[in-house]
Amino acid sequence: MLKPVEDGPAIVACNTCRHSVALREDAEGVRGGARLVEALRAVQAKDARYAGVAVQEMPCLFACNEHCTVHLRAPGKVGYVLGRFTPDADAAQAILDYAVHYAASEHGRVPFKEWPQGVKGHFLVRTPPPGFVAE
Repeated sequence: MLKPVEDGPAIVACNTCRHSVALREDAEGVRGGARLVEALRAVQAKDARYAGVAVQEMPCLFACNEHCTVHLRAPGKVGYVLGRFTPDADAAQAILDYAVHYAASEHGRVPFKEWPQGVKGHFLVRTPPPGFVAE
């Protein structure tokens, strides 16, 4: 049930998410989450700034009402679940841009002024790292 992955800064994308509240799959029968994973990997491949953040995927983050969700995590840092994205290159770039700031932060807190516009309004949940709670 669990698959080992590298334990570093990562965007874990739900590959089974819907495209939107109303649309599960696109005309080719592909889920929104799978399209978002494709977009994340395509944008990441074009810019070396994103090399320090892994793009990982798994089925169902259990945020089905929030379509196209990702979990941003890193050891010893507060994690975040973001959702309600359009599965395209613009969303992927905003997520990756935020992830770069997140990976460089001490505890996972990124000053609001550094947030890309494309992630504002998409935060759903903040999660503490194992063995900690946030102050």
